[in-house]
Amino acid sequence: MGIELAVRDGGAKVSMLGRFFRKRVVEPPGEPLPASWRDLIGHEIPLCARLPVASKSALEPLVKRFLAEKSFEGCGGLELTETIKLTIAAQASVLLLARETKVFPLLRTILVYPNAYLTKVATPIKGGGWLEGEDIFLGEAPIPEVVILSWNHIRSGNSYTRSGRNLVLHEFAHQLDREDGSMNGAPLLESPRRYREWARVMTPEFERLERRAELGRHTVIDDYGATNPAEFFAVVTETFFERPHTLRRHHPALYRQLATFYRQDPATWSATPEPDHVA
Repeated sequence: MGIELAVRDGGAKVSMLGRFFRKRVVEPPGEPLPASWRDLIGHEIPLCARLPVASKSALEPLVKRFLAEKSFEGCGGLELTETIKLTIAAQASVLLLARETKVFPLLRTILVYPNAYLTKVATPIKGGGWLEGEDIFLGEAPIPEVVILSWNHIRSGNSYTRSGRNLVLHEFAHQLDREDGSMNGAPLLESPRRYREWARVMTPEFERLERRAELGRHTVIDDYGATNPAEFFAVVTETFFERPHTLRRHHPALYRQLATFYRQDPATWSATPEPDHVA
């Protein structure tokens, strides 16, 4: 499976670290974020509102860089607003808060639809060939340069906090996953040893979710994570930030792997109760 294969490719991945990681450079503070932006990020976006004070300050330059480097396009009649751009940029930047990495270096454009949207899909047919059709999507990262999102589902996720689901975190976790050139559930890590540690935890966790999904036993980790290792990484990233206490309680080794990768410990941000699941 993809997570195990990534271990064998670990040397090649590590050789690429220079492309994405850099030493933290102390930059001039520049212009602060407008007060209205800071209020929106700090109070109106639940994920960002839970951040410690120091993390909120560290988030601001990342948001500024994100907005400066990436372009946004409204699709399906959506008129882009400051709120839409800031909500996406701030939540995506939470993934980078402590990682000393460039701001999603492969990404160029974020396409935002008002709601779920139709896109063409090709399904393999038994015996050979493909069946072309359309399916409804909430978001996707179809190529490295593009992320597509449904604004309505971003808003609904913010309204129903601690659900464990966050569309922005999901799609931007895919961006991190593919920074090495392949989207297989193993993002760019620091050393071959880290790839071995990652596979030792992630492979059995993924297989456990597969078995429980087949039996219809729901857990704190959404069943969609059983689709493949890439979706597993994206789904557990959502869970790590949105329901950290429950994930840490039921999947401590998985939680530690994500805390090491993201260099964050969201279970310490807030003591707000979370709805529990048998996991």
